[in-house]
Amino acid sequence: MDCPCGLGRYDAHCGLLHGGEPAADAQSLMRARYSAYALGRTDYLLATWHPTTRPADLDLGQDPPVRWLGLDVKRHASEGDSAVVEFVARYRPGGGRAGRLHETSRFVRERQLWLYVDGHVTDR
Repeated sequence: MDCPCGLGRYDAHCGLLHGGEPAADAQSLMRARYSAYALGRTDYLLATWHPTTRPADLDLGQDPPVRWLGLDVKRHASEGDSAVVEFVARYRPGGGRAGRLHETSRFVRERQLWLYVDGHVTDR
């Protein structure tokens, strides 16, 4: 199966991270989190969310369901144990018009693990 993040096969890319391999950098974590959204992997999303900003639970069962269509990473910058990743994710709510989520996400590395902190969504 192709990886939802767009980089090769799932089992050779995001599947490894979903299976427990740590992300090499914030961009890899962001791609794996996008794939987790596409595949409904709330366990992975919560596990890679920083505890200070992580929600108590996460329900991806939207009505109508959202289909994630593609990912375009615009920028990745890191400095020490902090990083930002800017991306555009395309999606289609069940039967509706396609949309775009443009976000700049913040990440931190703690105990050698990258974690998602939060993101700023840009309206366009």
